[in-house]
Amino acid sequence: MLLALDIGNTNIKIGVFSAEKDSSSHTPVATWRLNTESGRTLDEYGLMITNLLPLRGIQSDSITDVALCSAVPPLRSVFREMSKTYFGIDPLIVGTGVKTGIRILYDNPRDVGADRIVDAVAALNLYGGPVIVVDFGTGTVFDAITADGEYLGGAIAPGISIAAEALYRSASQLRRVELERPQTAIGTNTIHALQSGLVLGYTDIVKGMVTRFNQELGGGSKVVATGGFAELIAAEPDLFDAVNQDLTLSGLKIIYEMNQ
Repeated sequence: MLLALDIGNTNIKIGVFSAEKDSSSHTPVATWRLNTESGRTLDEYGLMITNLLPLRGIQSDSITDVALCSAVPPLRSVFREMSKTYFGIDPLIVGTGVKTGIRILYDNPRDVGADRIVDAVAALNLYGGPVIVVDFGTGTVFDAITADGEYLGGAIAPGISIAAEALYRSASQLRRVELERPQTAIGTNTIHALQSGLVLGYTDIVKGMVTRFNQELGGGSKVVATGGFAELIAAEPDLFDAVNQDLTLSGLKIIYEMNQ
């Protein structure tokens, strides 16, 4: 079985996949989410993961391969050593020299985060192109991929939670609010007004950016959302063609297969 690790700035997503090589095998058989803590040791992460696996009936010795991508450079080596120590496996780490099946047309391809490339691979293979990926993580990230498998680039905006926290810390009369969709755009109290600006405001940011991306891609683009706030924004009708919370993990499985 393949252990896939998506190491983000806020969360680490863990997935286990069967060893089969067909379309159904791109869906993980089990997933978990951990808080990202740069100060944790390889032993701490190793113990966490090996203790989680049996909860889903998966034994550590059934893991035969490990693939990972990391948006946190210091943790890349931590998880490489964790993989070697706890599973006896030198992991596949998405980066320079790894086959992905897409052409990166960014001005400097090394500037593109590995997680963005993995998302692009998954979206193209699972949904076809042209495709726009919207990843609601620490930042809200938009990526554009052509039908020919060219990664054109994208856009990065502050994430919803970052914006909410910035308002709370910068304005003495504002408070933290639960991020949920209000019924109307016109807020009749401070909580309602904050929810409108944050949730409906970000929804319109996404709609506007998707429209621009689709025009520049020539029209007919599929739009795939992933990340923590994807379902919240997906309440807007006809905005996304798919919401896939396992998109990055599935991309790791696809890339792993390409490199065998």
